[in-house]
Amino acid sequence: MRQIRPAAIIDRSRDRDFMREALTLAAQGAALGEVPVGAVLVQDGVVIGRGFNCPISTSDPSAHAEMVAIRAAAQAVDNYRLPGSTLYVTLEPCSMCAGLIVHSRVARVVYGALEPKAGIVQSQGQFFTQGFLNHRVLYEGGVLAEECGAVLTEFFRARRTKSPSP
Repeated sequence: MRQIRPAAIIDRSRDRDFMREALTLAAQGAALGEVPVGAVLVQDGVVIGRGFNCPISTSDPSAHAEMVAIRAAAQAVDNYRLPGSTLYVTLEPCSMCAGLIVHSRVARVVYGALEPKAGIVQSQGQFFTQGFLNHRVLYEGGVLAEECGAVLTEFFRARRTKSPSP
């Protein structure tokens, strides 16, 4: 099992680059008819996990972008804990994903667009600040928020305007 050391200093210099990679993954999900959310998990400046929403195509309700990226990263480093890592995701995480983020010991979450209905980092609660948690997660929202939100808006607009099948 590879040992992962926590990052001593938060490096924000590549946040936009990693979020752009997450946006590329979101587009891959959209091409499959999935809600376009993408995520990348980074350790020491290297992407160790990637994912996009795929609950429909996999018949797996837990296959959110964050889940897929964290699972891939844990397998890549052969460790279920990922301290010192940063998760970049195009949409504010839900409660299921926030729980996984804590349990996998992700150090930092950077997200793009707010999720006003189910976002649990800021929109519908401040999950990561709860005193009962045994791990503290740093978080930052709004990175490429307009681009991340536009991808979702366009996806749902196109879905609403599709003519029904005969």
